[in-house]
Amino acid sequence: MSNANDGRTDGIGRRDFVKGLGVASLLGATGLSFADDGMEGLQVVDDPIGNYPYREWEDLYRDEWDWDSVSRSTHSVNCTGSCSWNVFVKDGQVWREEQAGDYPTFDDSLPDPNPRGCQKGACYTDYVNADQRVLHPLRRTGERGSGQWERISWDEALTEIADHVIDEVQAGRYDAISGFTPIPAMSPVSFASGSRLVNLLGGVSHSFYDWYSDLPPGQPITWGTQTDNAESADWHNADYIIAWGSNINVTRIPDAKYFLDAGYEGAKRVGIFTDYSQTAIHTDEWLAPNGGTDTALALGMARTIVDEGLYDEAHLKEQTDMPLLVREDTGKFLRASEVGLAGDADDPEKVFVMVDADGNLRAAPGSLGDRDGQHDASASIQLDFDPQLDVARAVDTADGTVEVRSVWANLQDELSQYTPAFVHEETGVGENTYQRIAREFADADAAKIIHGKGVNDWYHNDLGNRAIQLLVTLTGNLGDPGTGVDHYVGQEKIWTFHGWQVLSFPAGSVRGVPTTLWTYFHAGILNNTDPDTAAKIRESIEKGWMPVYPSEREDGFRPDPSTMFVWRGNYFNQAKGNVAVEEQLWPKLDLVVDINFRMDSTALYSDIVLPAASHYEKYDLSETDMHTYVHPFTPAVEPLGEAKTDWAIFRDLAEKIQERALERGVDPVEDRKFDRTIDLTTIYDDFVRDWETGEDGALVEDRAAAEFILEHSEESNPSDRDEQITFDDTVDHPQRLLEAGDHWTSDIEDGEAYVPWQDYVHDKEPWPTFTGRQQYYIDHDWYLELGEELPTHKEGPASTGGDYPLSYNTPHGRWSIHSTWRDDPKMLRLQRGEPVVYLNPADAEERGIEDGDTVEVYNDLASIEVQAKIYPSGEPGTLRQFFAWEKFQYPDRDNFNSLVPMYMKPTQLVQYPEDTGEHLHFFPNYWGPTGVNSDVNVDVRPAGVADDESAAHRTRSDGGDSE
Repeated sequence: MSNANDGRTDGIGRRDFVKGLGVASLLGATGLSFADDGMEGLQVVDDPIGNYPYREWEDLYRDEWDWDSVSRSTHSVNCTGSCSWNVFVKDGQVWREEQAGDYPTFDDSLPDPNPRGCQKGACYTDYVNADQRVLHPLRRTGERGSGQWERISWDEALTEIADHVIDEVQAGRYDAISGFTPIPAMSPVSFASGSRLVNLLGGVSHSFYDWYSDLPPGQPITWGTQTDNAESADWHNADYIIAWGSNINVTRIPDAKYFLDAGYEGAKRVGIFTDYSQTAIHTDEWLAPNGGTDTALALGMARTIVDEGLYDEAHLKEQTDMPLLVREDTGKFLRASEVGLAGDADDPEKVFVMVDADGNLRAAPGSLGDRDGQHDASASIQLDFDPQLDVARAVDTADGTVEVRSVWANLQDELSQYTPAFVHEETGVGENTYQRIAREFADADAAKIIHGKGVNDWYHNDLGNRAIQLLVTLTGNLGDPGTGVDHYVGQEKIWTFHGWQVLSFPAGSVRGVPTTLWTYFHAGILNNTDPDTAAKIRESIEKGWMPVYPSEREDGFRPDPSTMFVWRGNYFNQAKGNVAVEEQLWPKLDLVVDINFRMDSTALYSDIVLPAASHYEKYDLSETDMHTYVHPFTPAVEPLGEAKTDWAIFRDLAEKIQERALERGVDPVEDRKFDRTIDLTTIYDDFVRDWETGEDGALVEDRAAAEFILEHSEESNPSDRDEQITFDDTVDHPQRLLEAGDHWTSDIEDGEAYVPWQDYVHDKEPWPTFTGRQQYYIDHDWYLELGEELPTHKEGPASTGGDYPLSYNTPHGRWSIHSTWRDDPKMLRLQRGEPVVYLNPADAEERGIEDGDTVEVYNDLASIEVQAKIYPSGEPGTLRQFFAWEKFQYPDRDNFNSLVPMYMKPTQLVQYPEDTGEHLHFFPNYWGPTGVNSDVNVDVRPAGVADDESAAHRTRSDGGDSE
């Protein structure tokens, strides 16, 4: 301990003296002397809050934090944050951002919604003036990817693109023109800008949610809905939370507080992750199943719940297909038409059968054949009899006597396979541990599963989704606060749906395509996959279950895609089957146009790059299903260089197309598929016209487009209320939406966090499935053939990428949102600064690898050179590389996806029922094959180590399946 006066001389301590020396140095640097200041800089301020003296030299620091103006904006990136920020401008330059912190509170019992943000958003300013910022239109002069460009004028760029587009449309190849952009919720005006033009051209709009493997296919299979989630504030209402494959503290940073705070309120938090993740350390218990065995673990838990009678019988009888009868001979549901229960149903072959408590056959209310289409709020599944769950009997049909069993009886047979010994052997999780967790989950008053991408990336993701969903169904944890399966992977849904939809697709008819299938087909992978998968893909296309464009012509010829517009996304970098995309698909494209604020991998491999405004230089909106607010982008500064907003770029391109079409005297073209005419001589007029009101020139500016979305959406302008949210309102502060439209499954209630599924659970509307219930039994022929009519555990495809000992995993990381911020200096300084792979110490030691070594990761598709990091938290046998590093950040321009083949699961290509698809049908981002990437094998060795197989390892294949 120091002496009483702490070394002070004349009232000045050593610490103050050192501070004074720092000030003296600063003043000396500015030409002022220490003596001129009269030692004022060394005076100790005893009461800095109540009585702080003004000292002129401190203006140096005050001026550093001064600003000329503040604007509200946010970040248009593919995350679920939707965080409002204040952007500070000084001398015409954006120089910092700050979390706005003014989301209105709607429930005082929940944690304050403020602030929202993360470390990426806090340094977006870096991008505004970054070296990689695209400032002028550029045209490629060398090979794609060479980085050789020439600067051209806007007129040159737009004219070249316009003439190419006119040629394609006039030749009838309008369906060879593709537009790829992800996630409308993150900036719906920018999404709509290119989508609107592509739609008017008769071109193809690409899906993204399934392509990124963000779509959980088990949800449309079981619940007939793309996804619906509680807003994150509802986590606080749960008594028991399982974070299953969702690394909340990394990928949901603005919302992690609700998960953490729930623990302070007494909720138990369980983490199910293969590695000891950044979220696992904040859970009460951590379960670490082997990779790809989530289904076995969930079904083992389900067996515990069923065997011990912990299930909600009333919920199962009313809300699920468990009481429905299934024929033993065909595996198909017993239909009312087969047993004389047709009644007055419109289609008795689509009405299903239960057995009541007296043993009588009864038609199941709410079946598809007895309601008006997939969504029918006027119908009801409410029961006026008590159905039996466990049924095994014979019934008389028009064709004779058949044996039937209920879905519940079939499910019990399936679950009987998941003995504690089997589950432990398969997953590595302790027998007593998982059974205890199952009991606790079932016993909780309000239990919730936060479901993440860790399950979706596996080939059998649909089975994993269905098995996890089964746990909340068995326990009746749906439709109430603190319950449900909340699937947060990508911003799959947009609140202001109708306004966005009609802005994006004014013609009404849309050529949508599942991007996974489109890429698979045109990258040549179809001819290199296993025969059964190839046959099913072709059958799905031939039957029209899944579309591929360009469409096959009357003479049987199918053209190649010719043109691709990419904006707000990085398709080329994120593509699974990356080798095949580069070598097979990309050469087919005559023109690739990238609209971008920075030079990313897709831009590098494009033909023309157009400079887009940054997020702080435009008007737009921001939304997410993580909360129920809408807030804006507003321009803090004018676009840098010659950059323009996305809306302005596509508007100007439409104007140039119209100008050149008139100059060339082109004729309108009749659309082959839709009842419409593609008229390029009016395409600009059509682009800026408000198609809802007919007002010409109403949508010239992007702010007008944002106002259009709010005006034409039920959530912001309810038809039954006088209230309306305007764009100016959102600038004032984030606005909580007023209603939930028809594409949501509950209402937004004042004073309550949004919770889904209440339309079905409480209002008794039929679920939008074939049976009108949560449907765990799928009697489609392909599901029966593959043994997947019920959720079941299966091994993934063998030897994907080759016969190598390590599993290869590419999860989302902390330091970027997809590839945005992957090249940001601040984020790079927070990690290794270059692509890095994470190895368990045992795997590294076996291969003679030490932390920081440069290593080669390889399989039959490619090899990449990266840095190794020893990661004790990772399980042995797995090599992790947090994804999204740009191709140009690797020495040989390969990347993390070069090691990943592309493969699809046939069960995600079906239409169900086959004739109408009123349960499962292709709709962009609702139902389609997912681009999975975790069933991949690799090995790793120190860079430069040669062996006899090196040449084979480096041989680049076509990127197809290698089963």
